[in-house]
Amino acid sequence: MNYEIIKDEKILREFIEWLPDLLPSEQYYLCLFARSKYCKDITHIKSDKSQLKRFISTKDRMFDKIRQLECPVGSYKQYKSDKDNIDIPQEALALYITPNPRDLWKATMATMMKMAKCIQDTNTLANPQAEAMSEIQKSKGTTHYVDFDIDESNTGQPGTILYGLRDIRHADVVNWDAVTVLMTRGGAHLLVDPKKVQKEYANKFYKGLATFADQTGDGMIPVPGCTQGGFIPHFINI
Repeated sequence: MNYEIIKDEKILREFIEWLPDLLPSEQYYLCLFARSKYCKDITHIKSDKSQLKRFISTKDRMFDKIRQLECPVGSYKQYKSDKDNIDIPQEALALYITPNPRDLWKATMATMMKMAKCIQDTNTLANPQAEAMSEIQKSKGTTHYVDFDIDESNTGQPGTILYGLRDIRHADVVNWDAVTVLMTRGGAHLLVDPKKVQKEYANKFYKGLATFADQTGDGMIPVPGCTQGGFIPHFINI
């Protein structure tokens, strides 16, 4: 029996097609997490977002790379010590992506500086691979979207996220054709394309939408069509 990462192949393939095309130095950054909030009865997952696997990909290779995550159950573990580890359950898994690509050239320069500092400090425990991946995650490339992470509780409509999102739409802080809505487990992400924001909203959309959001800016989003604690993230029209 294998872990199930891809829950709806059609939704995932449509999402990959929806992603903006990349410049030669860009790739997307993805990370598979084990989240304690999705299995609160299992106490050994200490972090809300424990990284299990992270990687970068172009659009054409993304589906296959995600499918490679579907390894036998028990392959993902919470390592407590050399002799003590526990299997990560299926219900804890969630796959995330940066909707804005990462710039590998920027990351290369940042990694060189970071490793030079490790040499200067005689940090013999530094992990070059981990350092490089962390710099890739931080090195944003082209800004295609500004992300607003909306928790259901912040909409004023607990249990009815759709009504809360309609209230946000009617708040008149951004022209809605610039917004893509991603439904997630317990909330939504509003992805605003700055190039589509009308002039009258250019100086107020960020502040206006931020009042409803837990996090804003260049965040990670759950991958549509893939698992998020048993939920399948997907785009909606409202």
